[in-house]
Amino acid sequence: MMANTEHYRKLENMMHSAPFVKLAGAKARIGDGEATIYLPVREDLHHAAGALHGALYFLALDNAAFFAVNSLVEDVFVLTTSFTTYLTRPVSEGVVKAVGKVVHQNKSQFIAESVLYDSNDNEIARANGVFVRSKIPLTEKIGYA
Repeated sequence: MMANTEHYRKLENMMHSAPFVKLAGAKARIGDGEATIYLPVREDLHHAAGALHGALYFLALDNAAFFAVNSLVEDVFVLTTSFTTYLTRPVSEGVVKAVGKVVHQNKSQFIAESVLYDSNDNEIARANGVFVRSKIPLTEKIGYA
């Protein structure tokens, strides 16, 4: 078994190598049962009314919860099986930060929560989801390096 910090860095590399994450410019910091995702709010990610599109809220919230869970699983990729998202405030500038943490786990599933904050630490969204282990090994093929 590898040192946990090595696992966390490999997970960060995996996230940063994903094409959609590269497009969005998101960055991760992963720890034990928790993850923080930073996402710059850019005009090219806005919806027609001039604020960050909800798809990017979802990206940050889901990745924060997902990587919090995968920090506890060192052999396979986990999968999001359900994810409920609440968008509470619009944001049109700055950097948003999603903080995810695992709140429950048993043999077959994990439950994680995440909260999204604007640059002034105001809560702008929150979410919770259920995650399960997949059969996809964590390897360099999926960016885990």
